This record gives sequence, C-alpha cells and structure tokens, in this order.
Amino acid sequence: MDATLLKRIIADQKQALEKRLERNIIDRDVPDLQRFINAPNVLAILGVRRSGKSTLASLIMKGKRFGYVNFDDERLFGMVTGELNLLLQAIYELEGDVEFLLFDEIQNVSGWELFVSRLRDTKKIVITGSNSKLLSGELSTHLTGRHIDFELFPFSFNEFLKYNGYRFEKSKSYSTSSTAAIKSALDRFVDCGGFPEVNVLGKEILPSIYTDIIQKDAILRFNIRHVAGFKELSKYLISNVSSEFTFSKLKSITSIRDIHTIKKYVDYLSSTYLIIVLDRFSFKLKEQFISPKKVYCIDHGIAKSISAALDISKSMENLVAVELLRRTKLMGNETGLFYFRDYAQNEVDFVVARGKSPEQLIQVTYASEIKGIKEREMKGLAIASNALKCNNLLIITWDYEGDIAYDGKKIRAVPLWKWLIDTSSRPK
Repeated sequence: MDATLLKRIIADQKQALEKRLERNIIDRDVPDLQRFINAPNVLAILGVRRSGKSTLASLIMKGKRFGYVNFDDERLFGMVTGELNLLLQAIYELEGDVEFLLFDEIQNVSGWELFVSRLRDTKKIVITGSNSKLLSGELSTHLTGRHIDFELFPFSFNEFLKYNGYRFEKSKSYSTSSTAAIKSALDRFVDCGGFPEVNVLGKEILPSIYTDIIQKDAILRFNIRHVAGFKELSKYLISNVSSEFTFSKLKSITSIRDIHTIKKYVDYLSSTYLIIVLDRFSFKLKEQFISPKKVYCIDHGIAKSISAALDISKSMENLVAVELLRRTKLMGNETGLFYFRDYAQNEVDFVVARGKSPEQLIQVTYASEIKGIKEREMKGLAIASNALKCNNLLIITWDYEGDIAYDGKKIRAVPLWKWLIDTSSRPK
C-alpha cells in the first residue's frame, strides 16, 4: 500500500475524529480507564457498533499526542499484516514519536495480534472492537493476561439525561417539576433508545445501525454463507425480545435446517453485542445448560425499529435487562444475570446472582398503581424467593412506588425512572 495514501488516510481520520469531539460530548459513566493504559498492558474497549467507543478512547487521551487509525475505513480494506509497520511509519511521520496509539476495529486485519503484542512494550495502546471474541484468540496467548477489557453500552438513561441537558439534584425526594421533566425524558428514551447518534440524527438512523451490525460485524466478519437465513433468524429474535427460545424451535421457524448452524449463528449475534442471551437460573449447571434461553436486544430503540409490535411492557423489560447487564458487568465477573422459571411455569424476569448465590429477584411491569400489578408477578417472586433462598424482591413499575406484602414476603416496588437514575439501587 502506498505510503503517501496511508498518510492521507491517517490525516483525514484524525481530522474527522477531532470534528466529532467538537460536538456535544459528555463524560460517560464509566470507571477511570486511564489507569489501565500502562505498557505493557493493552486497554480494549469493546461493545456494539456506534456506542461511542472511539469517542470514549479519544477522551481518555485528551491533551496527549496519539496516533489514531480506524480500520473500518474502506480505503484500508484488504490491508495485510506486513503493511501494518508501514502504517506505523506513516503515523510517526505525521505525529512524531507518539506515546499513545488508538486502533479502531483493528481485528479487520488478519494477524494484527502479533503487531500489537510487539508494540505494547514501548507504546500505550488502546484498541476498540465490535466483537466480544476480539481477545479470545491469538492476542490472549501473546499477551498472557496483559490486557484490560471494558465493555461499553449505548447511553444509559443517566447519560441520555446528561447529553440532553437535564439538570437535577439526585436525592430521595424530587420536586414535582423535576419529576415531570424526568418522566418526559423517559418517554423519549423509551421511544428512541440509547445510541448516541439518535440524539443528533433522530431515530430514523436506527435501521442503518442495525444493518451495519448485521452486515459488517456478522456476515462479513464470520463469512456467513446462508445470508437470508441469518437475517431471518436475527429479525425473529429481535422481534421477540423478553421471550424464551430453544435452538430446536428456531430451526422449525427459520429456513436454516441444521441446529448446529442455528447455535453458531446465535453465538455470532451475541458476539456482535446485538443480542443478549440469558440462561435460566439453576443450581445445577446441566439444567441451566439444557433449559430454554431468553433473548433481549442491546438497545430497545433497535428492537422497536425492527418490530412495530414491540409494546411498552417489552420495551421496559428490554431496557431493564440492558441496564442490569451494564451494572453487573461493573460489579465483576462473578456477578451474573439470569431468569427464573419452575416446573409450574412460575416466572421471575431477572435473577441477579453472585456465583451460585441469588442476590436479587426482579419483575418488570407496566403498572402505574398497585392494582395494575398482576398476582402472577407477585406469586412468581414469592415462589422464587423460597426456591432460591433470596428475600431481596423488587418490582420495577412504570409509576407506582411502595412496599407490598404478599404471602409472607416484602416486595419493594419502584418506578422505572427512579430505578434508572438511582445508582444506589444497584444489586448489592
């Protein structure tokens, strides 16, 4: 590849990144990632496409001289490992001997792992990727644990409020005006989701984001041959968020005839961060493995753009699933998210567990008063509480708050808006 062309590409990309940073940029609600950028460690910021990974990475490097390359640029398609050093030389000629390097979607280049591994002893490196398998192969072997992974989600409701200029004091009591403003913002958030670009370009951009994820991060990345069947499977799963599925059922309702291919395709969709797959909670690993799974979408705005039939109840549950996953990720690898269903079909939407110990049981319901909460939701919590030995019971409602006594159990009910903005409501 021509060195002059490489310098032009790098200069164009750096200019585009700087223009992006001139827009309304907020500090994301993430840990201090700066402390992880120390050679020979590599910081990997992973997450769904267009969630703001490169923006977050560049903010971490604010005020520092760094080299930046976005390998999602079509002008770099087809680049081979041997040309990466030429690219590095182009960076040095443009930026000087930089201390920091930021590589967006570098896994587009086969063999990139050895390149990064060689540089990590002398440079502070950040890589971003839209695939959870980014560090599961060669790089893990070469770095032998010398990498820190952080998963970035689309905007949380708190970040959505911050981006759109909402200002209020978080406390146990909220004024009538601030409560009304937060509820109005929640209506917008439920309608359009959390992708940052939606705040600039409107929710009409969502089908384009979905198409890019499917095409670039799945079909091209994994060289999928049965494209029609894969798209059919993806659309079915996202149109049925909060529902259980089995691989055999997916085989019966799609044009894909091989169950192993079905399993592989579901794994691909999960690895692109497009879908979230929850296991049914069981103290026995085998039962957990063979039980039906439950599916959610990484963003309820995407789900609504795919399925016009997605109602407010399913949007709420999907929103809660993503927020719970965000919070459990911050709590460490020992904390997991599951759902509960017993032989009598009593169900609880979410089980937050640390190891094999359930710590919180959560139902989600579109209820604005206590009589709108269905008995099956309270019964499911009570039965799961006895079965799992967990008394931390919560119902997330649309607009009802209070304590409910049911079958000897105390169930706390909290409105969705309050649960979303109250970080003290994180599972403990």
